[in-house]
Amino acid sequence: MERINQTLKRLASNENFQKRYEKMRKNTLSHPDVTAFLAQHQNEITEDMIGKSLGKLFEYTNQSKECNRCPSLEGCVNIMQGYHPELVLQRNSIDVRYERCPSKVMADEKSKNEKLIRSLYVPREILEASFESLKIASGKIDAADKAASFVMNYQRGQKQKGLYLYGKFGVGKSFLLGAIANELAKKRISSMIVYVPELLREMKSSIADSTLNEKIETLKREPVLMLDDIGAEAMSSWTRDEVMGPILQFRMLENLPTFFSSNFDFQGLEHHLTYSQRGEEEKMKARRMMERIRYLSEPVLVDGPNQRDLI
Repeated sequence: MERINQTLKRLASNENFQKRYEKMRKNTLSHPDVTAFLAQHQNEITEDMIGKSLGKLFEYTNQSKECNRCPSLEGCVNIMQGYHPELVLQRNSIDVRYERCPSKVMADEKSKNEKLIRSLYVPREILEASFESLKIASGKIDAADKAASFVMNYQRGQKQKGLYLYGKFGVGKSFLLGAIANELAKKRISSMIVYVPELLREMKSSIADSTLNEKIETLKREPVLMLDDIGAEAMSSWTRDEVMGPILQFRMLENLPTFFSSNFDFQGLEHHLTYSQRGEEEKMKARRMMERIRYLSEPVLVDGPNQRDLI
């Protein structure tokens, strides 16, 4: 049997092999990321280190970084699905370290949030909504335009209002929220849709297992939060002032985009929030809540036939 070093010598002497090797070496060392890394560490890296680490550099250049060659997490082309490479210096050699890619980070955050807040669940048609599948009747054109504009112009850290989508039952407000969320996901932007009536029921039960504060913190800090069907719940003074109030106050101060859907316009929602489950009239507290909602979102009427009747 031929020894491995003899095989390598034989291959090295082969003209075709050498041509392929030199082409691979040239392409690898001219890769923009590799060039930048070598320049950054020029005082630490020798030619000998480059030669010994050429296999690692080649491994790095043939994978997707920042999900730029992957259609989705499931379609990840890398050696380790959901992890992208980073060049590092280690023990006098160049090595490749793997970190979670943006898609993996989003998927892990979504999984964590789903375990923490069960009311994240929304119907499948909402989760699969897209701008392409929107049925844009005349009463939805303005809402669709503003939704598309938000997705196109969103920059994390910049002040940008969400939308307050209001209209009759079944006209497609929640579907539009789902479409916005999915378009943001294509840009690797995390968002969360929460069904408000279920959320508030869950928050009450969270007092017993001591997870209330953790859940409130999660909702406060989500990059883009969507509160679906606000006003459909019988809101108590506690859920209005101790749950929704702090969440919206934090998001207002941090300029975090927040979307709402509701059967009420602003005036109708304020009237709904004014009266507690016990029939108490609390105009000032309702007005304070509405100030936060007005600051965070722009009201947009969504009109049209009840989509559920057309199924």
